[in-house]
Amino acid sequence: MATLTAKQTKQAADFFLKEIDRMIDRPVRFMEVCGTHTVAIFRAGIRQLLPEKVELVSGPGCPVCVTPNDYLDTAIAYARQKDVIIATFGDMLKVPGTTSSLNAVKAEGADIRVVYSPLDSLQIAKDNPTKKVIFLAVGFETTSSTAAATIFTAKQQNIKNFYVLTAHKLTPPAIKALLSEHNVKVDGFLLPGHVCVITGRKPFEFIAQDYHLPAVVAGFEPLDILASVYMLAKQLYEHRAQIENQYKRVVKDEGNIQAQKIMQMVYKLSDANWRGLGKIENSGLDVNEAFADFDALKVLPVEKEISKDAPGCRCGEVLRGLVKPTQCPLFGKVCTPMHAVGSCMVSVEGTCAAWYKYGARTFHFE
Repeated sequence: MATLTAKQTKQAADFFLKEIDRMIDRPVRFMEVCGTHTVAIFRAGIRQLLPEKVELVSGPGCPVCVTPNDYLDTAIAYARQKDVIIATFGDMLKVPGTTSSLNAVKAEGADIRVVYSPLDSLQIAKDNPTKKVIFLAVGFETTSSTAAATIFTAKQQNIKNFYVLTAHKLTPPAIKALLSEHNVKVDGFLLPGHVCVITGRKPFEFIAQDYHLPAVVAGFEPLDILASVYMLAKQLYEHRAQIENQYKRVVKDEGNIQAQKIMQMVYKLSDANWRGLGKIENSGLDVNEAFADFDALKVLPVEKEISKDAPGCRCGEVLRGLVKPTQCPLFGKVCTPMHAVGSCMVSVEGTCAAWYKYGARTFHFE
């Protein structure tokens, strides 16, 4: 939003809240499909500001959270090999697999290095020519484009010891899978601004066309989020269902064409497993045949343990908006950020982690 004074910000917030209350005449549930939105909503206390009849519920918007144990167990199996270096974003370290975690095997001596960009892993490969460097390619459209550029660069520079273990996922198929479940009740969506920077609005048009629900591409400042909820309320009030863009200062209708091109060049669509949602058709991105030399699973076969989910963990239901974290019997007791049982408690964008950090232990919003 444009730079506003504190007084102007309060006036705008008061207007949005008053109008939301006026236009909504029944209980409604709006789902944010972005972990950054989840954290921003909690940090700003937006749930408490909104009328009680408006409920914000978190969806499968955290890429680390939706990554299944099968992937973690495979990454751990690679990490235990002596000639392998694992390069990963830091929030993957504490995610529990079936019986271990990357942090645990790192403590046992595995060479696991935190990177801040996929391109950093190429330098690690250059500096360690006798090692196999495997980048854990986890994320939605926002990070899959940079990983694709990294793979493309590795081929251009003829780097032979660099590989990726892919778990890239696409947001629209997950929303479609949610809406196909009869027990998931949602009246509108706050769409992820970061993802839409890459994709634009078009991939989300099915929400309005096929399911007759409103959706708004939302920014991340508190006033952005309130404005987006207001736009959803206005659509419901006017009996409209459209994909609107509140985040126009960043998101263009067509998205980032160059990022889309590099993704199409490097990846192919594939079925993907999501924690809590199961296998979703054409919701993943695998390395295509032209870049198959960089696909760890194709080039470096590995045996892993049989994957299982932690008993009692309700992370899968949290990711579908069916339960709140405080309805999980493990939340805040057995499962905490320091000793997480489920992935939703690990990532800074995880719904359970947000509820734990921002007061849900004391204030029960159910």
